[in-house]
Amino acid sequence: MKTIQYSLADGIATITFDEPNSPVNTMCLQWQEDLNELAAQVVKDKDAIQGILLASAKTTFFAGADLKATMRLKPSDASVIYTEIERLKKNFRAIETLGKPIVSLLNGTALGGGWEVALLGHHRIAIDDRKIQFGLPEVTLGLLPGASGVTKMTRHLGLMGAQPYLVEGKLFNPSQAKGLGLVHDLVAPGDNAAAEMRSKALAWIAANPTAQHPWETKGYKVPGGLPSNPAVAQMLPVAPAMIKKQTRGLYPAPEAIMACMVEGLQVDLDTALRIESRYLAKLMTGINAKAMINTFFFNLNAIKSGQSRPAGVPRFKPSKVGLLGAGMMGAGIAYSQAAKGIATVLKDVSQEKADLGKSYSAKITQGRVDKGRMTADDQKKILDRIQATGSVDDLKGCDLIIEAVFENRELKAKVTKESEPLLAPGGFFASNTSTLPISGLATASAAPEKFIGIHFFSPVDKMQLVEIIKGKATDDETVARAYDYVQALGKFPIVVNDSRGFFTSRVFGTFVMEGAAMLGEGIPAAAIENAGIQSGMPVGPLAVIDETSLTLSLHVMDQTKADYAAEGKTYVPGPGELLIADMVRKHNRPGRAGGGGFYEYPAEKGAKKFLWPQLKSLFEKSDAQWNITDLKDRLLYRQAVETARCLSENVLTTVHDANIGSIFGIGFPAWTGGAMQFIYGMGVDAFEKRAAELAAQFGDGFQLTAEVKAAIRKHQPQY
Repeated sequence: MKTIQYSLADGIATITFDEPNSPVNTMCLQWQEDLNELAAQVVKDKDAIQGILLASAKTTFFAGADLKATMRLKPSDASVIYTEIERLKKNFRAIETLGKPIVSLLNGTALGGGWEVALLGHHRIAIDDRKIQFGLPEVTLGLLPGASGVTKMTRHLGLMGAQPYLVEGKLFNPSQAKGLGLVHDLVAPGDNAAAEMRSKALAWIAANPTAQHPWETKGYKVPGGLPSNPAVAQMLPVAPAMIKKQTRGLYPAPEAIMACMVEGLQVDLDTALRIESRYLAKLMTGINAKAMINTFFFNLNAIKSGQSRPAGVPRFKPSKVGLLGAGMMGAGIAYSQAAKGIATVLKDVSQEKADLGKSYSAKITQGRVDKGRMTADDQKKILDRIQATGSVDDLKGCDLIIEAVFENRELKAKVTKESEPLLAPGGFFASNTSTLPISGLATASAAPEKFIGIHFFSPVDKMQLVEIIKGKATDDETVARAYDYVQALGKFPIVVNDSRGFFTSRVFGTFVMEGAAMLGEGIPAAAIENAGIQSGMPVGPLAVIDETSLTLSLHVMDQTKADYAAEGKTYVPGPGELLIADMVRKHNRPGRAGGGGFYEYPAEKGAKKFLWPQLKSLFEKSDAQWNITDLKDRLLYRQAVETARCLSENVLTTVHDANIGSIFGIGFPAWTGGAMQFIYGMGVDAFEKRAAELAAQFGDGFQLTAEVKAAIRKHQPQY
């Protein structure tokens, strides 16, 4: 066996997982073959075995399935996959029903298939370290725990008790696992932990020579009762409805998990395991799982491992960071920095405004103190790290200064020239602009090679994405330092090249403008909003424009016109932009902050917003031709086409930046795997065909040039 070490001495069979040339253990094809051999060996050695220990030679216990293999599957592979899953579980059952006590020695993290391996043990001992994680996060990748995870967790915890850990993929640490009864004993971390776990395991084996899983003992009852139990039966219709409401029917995994849990409890264990295998085989060979695995595993790991970070640059650890502007963005960045231990100077035009910005951090932390999630001492430490000031001199010695002032080129130039000389030697300057080209803003800098865009999203304390924009003069050291700074905040950096609107704002603009254009065509506003929701976007395009403000969209359009004119060119606004201009200038509807836009916002507490009634008479047309499929496709395809254009124009350089940026930055539906994975999941030929149909009907926004088509194919990932 190449991935499993097996030894038998003094009646104790020790099974040690140790995949060669890998930092972790996985259910790779070789491991599956080795498991087959292992099961045969323990059956052969049955009479000589008094107990079995499951251990790991890695720093973690077991990482789970080989997801690259899953990416290569097709729907036609479902029957083969089902057979493979069943073989794996047959081997699991051969080991765990041998009639010998099995102890899992959990020296580190066990997730997904790794936790299912841990559940082989009748008894589980773990190192009591909060950093260690256990659980079944398969649902976040469009899968279900089909190597007996659903069946066993449901029988351990009951239908209702297991739901958070199966349907939601909630993880837990060793101490929490012990509280749930999923881990039976803990040992303190340290050099003696492995020896102590083994000692405890041997004592337990000696005391429990005929150990079994709870469900295989006489008199076992499912915690909370079977689905036929009146109390449980009463809840059953509610759970699927709640899942459907949360997923909008776009994510098959949660529904499959729930069905598997309920069906599995109404039959014997072996039948339940077969039901589980069937559901998993269907999910594994479906489009949704591959989309989510691609993005939330491979793409996200690419971001975390720094694949877009320039190589060869020493790691940068920010110690003192200055922020210009204590408004919503500056205040949010200040909190995010201080919470991660970074000394922060929050500067505004007056001490009063700076203090107001700092109060944002006080408000957030006080809420956590009140709920017992933070101590008063920890709150004080965070607030003490923020120096609110009206004096630019307090920025002296910062190794990074970020401007987060109003989107005005002249104002940004002024604050850049004023504060940049105060940087510490080797420091760099960044703009938080969401639309203005970085190369243009860098002309105000004395060192444009040390000038970069660091674009946060609102609210900063909740949004995980940060867009790093490389100007024409920005050097690799500055890009790498910006990357390190973002990661120091615990956020996901993507790196893009400079252009108007960069990547996220540019693509996001197509979503909202396509929605506004639809309204201009006479399509009912409610239909447009519902199409956005049904496609998987967080909210409809008209609601988004209201939140970001119609006046801001108008300001961006006017700025773009001015910039084009300065270059001797003429900017022609699109139909969506023209409609927004009419909303603001003709109808005085600036957006939510200004009292109302496409929606009305009642002042009464608890009252819900509703679409502005006059939209119907002003824009909607009774003879407008539309269908919901076209509306949904227009909203998604328009964004995907623009993303592909960004790749073609070298604004984007990687697919992982595109996918992660589109999901975490602009809310592109997670079920697609992101804007580029949406194309690849659809199939490139099929996507091009549908885009051509939409272009013929709805304009050049959907047009794919030969260069864009070539970029799509060039960047297609291979597994």
